[in-house]
Amino acid sequence: MAVLTGLVVGVIGSVVVLGIGTATGGNKNSPAVNLVSDLVFDVGFVLTALYFASRQGRPRPADFGYRRIAVSLGIGAFLAGGIGYYVVTAAYQSLVHLHGTDKLPQSLGVGNSTVALAAAGVFVCVVAPIAEEFFFRGFIFGALRRWRVTIRGRDVGTWLAAVLTGILFGLAHTGSAAAQYLVPLGFLGFVLCLVRWKTGSLYPCMALHSANNALALGVNQLHWNAGEIFALLAASITVVGAITLPLSWRAPAAAS
Repeated sequence: MAVLTGLVVGVIGSVVVLGIGTATGGNKNSPAVNLVSDLVFDVGFVLTALYFASRQGRPRPADFGYRRIAVSLGIGAFLAGGIGYYVVTAAYQSLVHLHGTDKLPQSLGVGNSTVALAAAGVFVCVVAPIAEEFFFRGFIFGALRRWRVTIRGRDVGTWLAAVLTGILFGLAHTGSAAAQYLVPLGFLGFVLCLVRWKTGSLYPCMALHSANNALALGVNQLHWNAGEIFALLAASITVVGAITLPLSWRAPAAAS
């Protein structure tokens, strides 16, 4: 219900933005309109998660995974998740022969101007990781993992929740990514669930998500050199941390 509601709210919000853009004489396919539309879409998912969570009582940041963890645990989970994801994706790519690029950066006008590039970079590498991790790993996975599903005496509810959340995460990118990329995106969603599960925190998930988006933007779209890509990656993770770390100040540290 939350996923469907989030989609409806996001679509309605996007349609309103497009309508306003057109009514004021703008191009409905302009980067500015697309950026605001995508932003409203992500905000719709966040508001939906807060609404449904509030039906069970007043939600706290810690309930969504905003918990401090040891730096070593966070770095270890970040590296393990990233390596596992890229190894499997490389194997998938060798079988499917992936080609093409993500549609989202181009729709945001990354090649049009420096301002458009900066705005697209902030959205892709900062806003999207924060909003999507909050909804999918913080809310959806956090709720589904409460299931108790037993197979041969073993509780597999958490694994099932990770699989379902990964599938939903992949499908949520249907409009912005080619169909052949939905499988690796779904697997990324699954890996991020495991990171959230094993660390008890959303911070390594947001960092890995932001790093992946920065790499995809810098390598596939902008064709930057290694130094420029590293700077984008480091800046993105730093900004994500600066925005979200205050949410963990009053929360108990996650058990490692």
